[in-house]
Amino acid sequence: MLILRWNGESAHEQDDDLAEEEPLEIRVRGQAVSVTMRTPDQDAELAAGFLLTEGIIRSPRDVLRIEHCDGNENGNVLNVLLAPEVPVDFQRLTRHVFASSSCGLCGKATIDSVQGQFPPVQSDMRMDAELLASLPQQMRAAQETFNRTGGLHAAALFNADGKLIVLREDIGRHNAVDKVIGHCLLHSPFPPDRHVLLVSGRSSFEIMQKALAARVPIVAAVSAPSSLAATFALESGQTLIGFLRDRRMNIYANSQRISFPTVVGAV
Repeated sequence: MLILRWNGESAHEQDDDLAEEEPLEIRVRGQAVSVTMRTPDQDAELAAGFLLTEGIIRSPRDVLRIEHCDGNENGNVLNVLLAPEVPVDFQRLTRHVFASSSCGLCGKATIDSVQGQFPPVQSDMRMDAELLASLPQQMRAAQETFNRTGGLHAAALFNADGKLIVLREDIGRHNAVDKVIGHCLLHSPFPPDRHVLLVSGRSSFEIMQKALAARVPIVAAVSAPSSLAATFALESGQTLIGFLRDRRMNIYANSQRISFPTVVGAV
């Protein structure tokens, strides 16, 4: 796209790359259940991750096929064919998705609702603090589209040795997380119960809920968590880390999974 850029002294025209944004309609058995604005790519992973975190599917064998309805791989309507034995409460699904997107659920009622679907994480995974502190640099180096546009969020999954397993970018931070989780569901590792989920922005309640559904024990963000995210993490057995940058971090919940050379106090 041709833009006009001013550098403080003069203005000039130049080409600029913008992050793509288009709607994706997700259908289950031909019935629409969600429309989300996303960056086109990895649509099947996005749909699979969304359905897992909404509690509709639980394992890879629940999904028979995911395909674009018009036969166009770049289309904006995706249908998910589930195994016949997978029950789907369409009324509950569409009502819950609408309520969540419009903040119709909040606070303790929201936590109780989600924890009724997904039990607390039980994982003996541990990670060295120095290794954990190196992950944001790895993620940033792998953000190819962000390097061009500066307009995308990222979510990345690392194993206990600090190896980058998968990174996804999207204009929506929740979509980036769904794409990572969907990749695990469709391609492995699943469940990622000995891994770290790192997000480029803040950690919200929704991100913690998605991580819980996927059984991820450690969630880290380069920015701050919300109060509800911290409360949820405490009650769900998740380790929550914020402000993971410049080799520093704050641990808000379940610090026992992080190993330090010297520990002063504990959360």
